[in-house]
Amino acid sequence: DTDILAAFRVTPQPGVPPEEAGAAVAAESSTGTWTTVWTDGLTSLDRYKGRCYHIEPVAGEESQFIAYVAYPLDLFEEGSVTNMFTSIVGNVFGFKALRALRLEDLRIPTAYVKTFQGPPHGIQVERDKLNKYGRPLLGCTIKPKLGLSAKNYGRAVYECLRGGLDFTKDDENVNSQPFMRWRDRFLFCAEAIYKS
Repeated sequence: DTDILAAFRVTPQPGVPPEEAGAAVAAESSTGTWTTVWTDGLTSLDRYKGRCYHIEPVAGEESQFIAYVAYPLDLFEEGSVTNMFTSIVGNVFGFKALRALRLEDLRIPTAYVKTFQGPPHGIQVERDKLNKYGRPLLGCTIKPKLGLSAKNYGRAVYECLRGGLDFTKDDENVNSQPFMRWRDRFLFCAEAIYKS
């Protein structure tokens, strides 16, 4: 109830024992760093460090094992999926002691789940805004995800909406790149929505 539990499938580099690799994953994804620094003495690192509490071999895979790591809830910002995943997997996958690493499972305690507020409103508000009832809402992600000009992106949105979709969304890679700045995309998409 006080820790987020992660199960990592670990393939260590040759010569690295499973216990060392598991401990390295726990350290690198929490308080560990490549050297001791003077500021280590200003906090209780033991309170905040991730702990590899169990290791078990993967059946049929000679060089792989599952490392179970516990992370104290104090390591995470309340209500932030981004912070949780960045903390757990954001820095550990390129670790030199490992040949391969995969996050297999996460157990998130109820106390942490309760810090997430959820969506600001439910499906009924979405249906009311769209004036669409009695059927699933249909949408798509505009493709190609990268490379369209803002004008062509707006054209794709228009065609999707005219074709019967209720909404479109940006791909996660779409931000404000030089070929399609956010403001330009916004203006062309607003025009597409208005005209459709």
